[in-house]
Amino acid sequence: MNDTQNSAPPVLEVRGLGIDFWVEGEWVSAARDINYTLHPGDVLAIVGESGSGKSTSSMGVLGLLPGNGRATGSAKLAGEELIGASAPRLRKVRGKGISVIFQEPMTALNPVYTIGYQIVEALQIHDVTLHRAQAKERALELLAQVEMPDPKKAFNSFPHQLSGGQRQRAMIAQSMANDPKLLIADEPTTALDVTVQAEILDLMRRLHTELDSAIVLITHDMGVVADLADQVIVMKDGAVVEHGSVREIFKAPTHPYTQALLAAVPHLGSNPASPDDAEKFADSETVLRMTDLVIEYPKRGRVPAFRAVDGVNLEIRRGEVVGLVGESGSGKTTIGRAAIGLLPAHSGGLEVAGHNMVGVSKRDLLSVRRDIGIVFQDPGSSLNPRIPVGESIAEPLLLAGGYSKKEMNTRVEELLDAVELPRAMRNRYPHELSGGQRQRIGIARALALKPKFLVADEPTSALDVSVQARVLHLFQELQQDLGFGCLFVTHDLAVVDQLADRIAVMNHGKLVEIGTRDQILRNPQDPYTQRLISAVPVPDPDEQGERRALRAAAKNGS
Repeated sequence: MNDTQNSAPPVLEVRGLGIDFWVEGEWVSAARDINYTLHPGDVLAIVGESGSGKSTSSMGVLGLLPGNGRATGSAKLAGEELIGASAPRLRKVRGKGISVIFQEPMTALNPVYTIGYQIVEALQIHDVTLHRAQAKERALELLAQVEMPDPKKAFNSFPHQLSGGQRQRAMIAQSMANDPKLLIADEPTTALDVTVQAEILDLMRRLHTELDSAIVLITHDMGVVADLADQVIVMKDGAVVEHGSVREIFKAPTHPYTQALLAAVPHLGSNPASPDDAEKFADSETVLRMTDLVIEYPKRGRVPAFRAVDGVNLEIRRGEVVGLVGESGSGKTTIGRAAIGLLPAHSGGLEVAGHNMVGVSKRDLLSVRRDIGIVFQDPGSSLNPRIPVGESIAEPLLLAGGYSKKEMNTRVEELLDAVELPRAMRNRYPHELSGGQRQRIGIARALALKPKFLVADEPTSALDVSVQARVLHLFQELQQDLGFGCLFVTHDLAVVDQLADRIAVMNHGKLVEIGTRDQILRNPQDPYTQRLISAVPVPDPDEQGERRALRAAAKNGS
């Protein structure tokens, strides 16, 4: 943010903005008294936990609230009041004056239309004189501008045919189509791999510099804030508790909530290894052994067979946590699914908790699964929405058999105590719980049968940073108390640094590097591992600037 930008007329002036919802006969406040000013080229990050009002307040500026919502106060785009503006006027503003980059492009993009059709539509809505051929040419330019690998192919592709990073690039292209004055980026990198996230952040930085657009960045990732933002607003329970420059917020936060938020952020180097870590589990029972493991997805129609895992050798011992990291498509989740019998091995050896999993029958799997558990990435979709969470926790006990109703009730109460949830919560349904509470239920269910081996598949990737910190702390305590071996699948290297004893790195189905936490994170040998680590956003604007320079130098080949 330079002096020239500060002296330019404001892009957006927000004064006394409030958001209310009509609930059970009264107005309930979701956000109140929000004030900020954005000039061309500014990047404002709005941070806070889920429910703090950060997304709601930004959607209220555009009139994108549910039917029971209202916005009060003032929000002026280039001097024009948006609060109370008519629906036709707001439709002209959306996409032209203000564009939104949503968190999940797969749900924001229309699945029945090609990417090209949707970008062309966005162009022609705001310029009826634009012929389709001209709009197509502009759409291809936009896809090239966001560094889409093959713009022509992407233009004719449907959203499901693109990777997560490519879908996010397509959404950014669509949002930039009409050269908006302001971009609202709502958690634009949360679901992306660390390397793809770094590329998207570099892209957003370059585009906003070229177009001189202002950006409102809504996120709970403090590393992303340090990488991109100029100023920061911290929200809690609908109110702004702190507002300052990115350096002021990170170097000298004044509000206790901001201090707690920053303290909860995991970062590389926060958990130094002990000298004896490498030998700590040498005499423990082996709970997972993979020997030259190959996993293939069979041919289907015209789709050829795909080798997802190729010749992997890996051992995990009782009490040990091994972090399995890599980008989407690297094969890490496939390994986790094979380890619990959800995918068959094509060749090689696979033993879990003393059971041979190669060619295992469905009947034998029932006994195998008494010794293994899994915590899924999204507890909201893995818990049955039609039954209380207590029944979900008890389900493994019911399927295993041999437990009386009294024993199951006692075990459910023990597990709720273990994951630090009230016993009365057993009667609630999943939709009545927060994301962190649902993930605790998922952990409780996975531990119901006291497994020897547990697979944790991205269990904290969708959680706010403070909730993530509490769930990770809980997970560590349970793992130390119960002593199960764990394969922790993730793309978050800072989380791995906090939890894992050893780290294995996957790339294109192969295990490219494995070693202790210090060996992999502090002295990586494989170029792919080095690239992963260099892409990790860190919650420090000074260090993030240095990493950005290193990435740029590597990209330019210097």
